[in-house]
Amino acid sequence: MGPDVTRSAPRNWALSKVGKVYLQFRSFFFDPLDLLKKLRAAPYYIVNWAEYRKRNRDPRFHIRIGELAFMTRDRFASAGAAKGHYFFQDLWAARHLYVRGVREHMDVGSRVDGFVAHVLPFCRVTYVDLRPLPAALENLEYRQGSLLDLPIEDCSVRSLSCLHVLEHVGLGRYGDPVDPEGYLRAAAELSRVLAPGGVLLLSTPIGQERLCFDAHRVFDPGTVAEAFGGLDLLEFHLIDDDGLRILPDASFEVARRCDYGCGLFVFSKLDGGDNGRVHP
Repeated sequence: MGPDVTRSAPRNWALSKVGKVYLQFRSFFFDPLDLLKKLRAAPYYIVNWAEYRKRNRDPRFHIRIGELAFMTRDRFASAGAAKGHYFFQDLWAARHLYVRGVREHMDVGSRVDGFVAHVLPFCRVTYVDLRPLPAALENLEYRQGSLLDLPIEDCSVRSLSCLHVLEHVGLGRYGDPVDPEGYLRAAAELSRVLAPGGVLLLSTPIGQERLCFDAHRVFDPGTVAEAFGGLDLLEFHLIDDDGLRILPDASFEVARRCDYGCGLFVFSKLDGGDNGRVHP
């Protein structure tokens, strides 16, 4: 699923009343801060345009009205964003597969340009999503399907992932049917297809439990553990509200103090012996 545009502002500002009004306004209409950035950049654009036109002598690269683009606001941006849910969860999950030596993996709905791309160089991925995927990539097999009715046999997948998807199911955002219990049905499907001894990597927003319609749910970590009650929870890690790091082996109590953290769950169907269940 795509990144959530309602959660890219700095943490402390975004959690203020003014910040929340801004986020709602942006989701329904337009981004006023982006407009301010364009106004700030406009004088630089004009100066650069005049300077380039004066100095350029190559007719192949003349400024043409039909090819104009206004991107000068990029001079005020950082070089990149090495933070946030998607950045850390994708690295975490890709590292997990690499360390385990996984060569065949199935993913449901995670970012193709993030986690899936990270693992394709060393792992064959079967990717399932409700929406079409117009791509032909080595090591990638696409199957169109719903997380509420996966086109997969029972107990057949040994390595499975579903990153930042569960919170959206049943809200209609991606064309799926509206179903308040959609996340429970999705959890049941993921549990159904996981093989004994298999591993499921799951991430989802964690914190003060609520619904932000029609963007996502935010879960209490206990709600997620209960939804996957038929599986064993082996690990729980946390990306907190700052989004600057992964807190390993976090407790549910710490996670509950987040407003919009990200829980990283490792579930398994163990096939004998100590179930290894985590007791947060």
